[in-house]
Amino acid sequence: MNSERDGDGYQKGRDTRADILDAAMRQFAVSGYRGSSLRDIAASAGLTHPGLLYHFPTKASLLTAVLEYRDQVDSQERPVRGELGLDALRSLVAAARHNETQRGIVELYAVLSAEATGADHPAHEYFTRRYATLLARVTSAFEVAREHGDLRPGIEPAAAAAQLVALMDGLQVQWLMGARPTPMGDLVKAHVDGQLTAPL
Repeated sequence: MNSERDGDGYQKGRDTRADILDAAMRQFAVSGYRGSSLRDIAASAGLTHPGLLYHFPTKASLLTAVLEYRDQVDSQERPVRGELGLDALRSLVAAARHNETQRGIVELYAVLSAEATGADHPAHEYFTRRYATLLARVTSAFEVAREHGDLRPGIEPAAAAAQLVALMDGLQVQWLMGARPTPMGDLVKAHVDGQLTAPL
């Protein structure tokens, strides 16, 4: 009987954490990290301030949990690993298309990545590491494509990776501002196709 209650309590804790993460993502997307308060996030999640602090004792710990949660979901559904070659590039196109249905998440990353350029920002290390890892993986994907004869002559994998990541970030900002009538996924695919010997 106790084990059943313990199981119910564990699930309730997981559900509460999920509610907090959802509320935090919305708040961070609208107000940025610096402009968001734990009290506002707690209220949005239907909790008291102490109730939120039980799960996330600091705003920095909550921010880290939000970012890591999204990365876990993305890596499972749209893996970008260098050894996958063209499949990794297809995942990036799929990510661009998926982001068109996730405005709040796109806003969150756009706001936080701009804020986090300062070394004193709690997410600075996260974004520095994320970009380094992403660029390395996309570079490897282009290298695998070159080894298989799928990359056009003259295309350098490291430069192609930097261009692709920059394109995706820039398109997201244009899309958020309403200046991007063409779907982001289509433009990302067209860009990648232009570097390959055959379309994805």
